[in-house]
Parts: sequence; structure tokens; C-alpha cells
Amino acid sequence: MSRGRVQKALSGFYYVEMDGQTVTCRARGKFRQEGRSPLVGDWVEVRETGQGEGMVWEIVQRRTAFDRPAVANVDQLVVVASEAIPITDPFLIDRVSAIAALKGCGVVVCINKCDLASGEGLAAIYRHAGFPTVRTSAETGEGIEELAALITGKLSAFTGNSGVGKSSLLNAIEPGFSLQVAQVSQKLGRGKHTTRHVELYRLSCGAEVIDTPGFSSFDAEELDLALKEHLAESFLEFRPYLGDCRFVGCGHTKEKGCAVLAAVRKGDIPASRHRSYVRLYEELKDLRAWNSRQAGR
Repeated sequence: MSRGRVQKALSGFYYVEMDGQTVTCRARGKFRQEGRSPLVGDWVEVRETGQGEGMVWEIVQRRTAFDRPAVANVDQLVVVASEAIPITDPFLIDRVSAIAALKGCGVVVCINKCDLASGEGLAAIYRHAGFPTVRTSAETGEGIEELAALITGKLSAFTGNSGVGKSSLLNAIEPGFSLQVAQVSQKLGRGKHTTRHVELYRLSCGAEVIDTPGFSSFDAEELDLALKEHLAESFLEFRPYLGDCRFVGCGHTKEKGCAVLAAVRKGDIPASRHRSYVRLYEELKDLRAWNSRQAGR
């Protein structure tokens, strides 16, 4: 039995790197029976069957895991956004960062295409919130060294809505990397998906990255009751105010005597972040009601 890490998962095959060699594996049947499967980033025990093939026999305990995209042991999500076409809705950043906070995963906010639109307004929101934030241009090279420093020595998953330049950024960090780059539809303001599967890459700067499909992969399956209970804590800039509300169990949406709302009115918490919180709160409230109805059947 040998230990390795899953570098790519595609069509039921798992490509596991072990001692500099890639072994093509299937997963044992027991994982399917248990309703789980290996994820890119997993450390696994492999029973080799010869000729570069093997069977994933055990999955080593994970530090972090996401369902969609299916990745494990990620240190941080690099959320790539843009104020140029396609313009990123801040809610998408806030939704992903809330899920990451619940799972104990760090977040780096990267505002790309700053040669087309500065992105300073968006960057200021997330710097204020306490996220490592960088403005970049894959075209001019601005911010690329800073971004490379933020990911060196860590396993990062790059995500963001299609066309914001995730693959272009990786190509800029690692010249000659040659990931396929999306073309942006001028009519729709959306990029065409170029990343069809999840794959882990090792860069010469010492970073490891996972390139993933776009924001649509972070869907409602990640919005569960655990996030409902800890939603306010997942918004970093809310934390200093959470013990100061007038009423215990304050929802921080419209209650009197809410310290979070007072901070929003004073400008200490950006209004866009609070709007995202309320939107997530309402989604999760509906989820809780649905679960309660299902339990009552």
C-alpha cells in the first residue's frame, strides 16, 4: 500500500501522484456504498495493481472539503472577481466566503482586469472586511507578484464567475503554463467555461493550485443549517459587534438595538456586505422551513 494525493478526477478515474509518478486509479466499491468518493486534493492509500494502475483503498482524514467543486484539503479559496466585463456581483464573493468561513478555509479576494476597470471600490470593501485582497491584471502583469506571494506554500482553489480571468492569472503567474483561456461574450457579458474538470497543479513558485469551474459550482447544497447557525460569524467584520445587540438571538436584519445595523449606518460595515448577509439569511431561513416540513412528514 502506498500513499499519494489525487491530482485529477475525471469520468470515474482518479489520477494519484505518488513519488513523482502518476497512477491511474479506480475507487473501491465501499466508497460508493458509503456515499462518498475521493476528491482532488485528497491524500489516499493506493493498492497498486501494476502497469501504472491501482485502486484507491482508503481516504486519509481531510482538513477541509467542499462538495461543489469537489475538492479537499484546500488552505484557501482565491475568489477572482472583476469590475470589467463580466462584472462580478459582490453577493457571489460573499456567498463563497461565508461557506469557506464555515469550513475553516481561508479566502483571498482577487480583483482582476484592473487595466480595464480599476476595481479599487470593490477591493476596498474586502480589505476593510479583513480579507487579503489584491488587484491584478493578467494583461499588464499588475499585482501578479503580490498574488503569487499570497499563494506560495499553500494549496489554493481558484474560483470565480466565468470569464473573470482565472486561467489567465495562472498563466501569468506561471509563464508557459498554457491553461485554456475563456472568451467573453460581449453580448451576454459572460465567459465560456474552459475548465471542464477539477485538477491540481504545482507551480514553480512553490504554490499548489486547483483550477475549478465557475461560481455556479458553489450551489445551494453548500447552504445548510450549520451555516444558518453561524452565518453572522462568517462575516468577519460583523464579529466585533455580535455581543452588543440589545436582544439575545438578534438576526441582524432589521431588529431594534442591533449593533451590526448601527455599524452599517455608521459606515463601519459596508452596506453591500450587509445586503449579502440579509440575502443569505433569507435563503437559509427558507431552507430551515423546508427541512422542518420534511421532518414533519
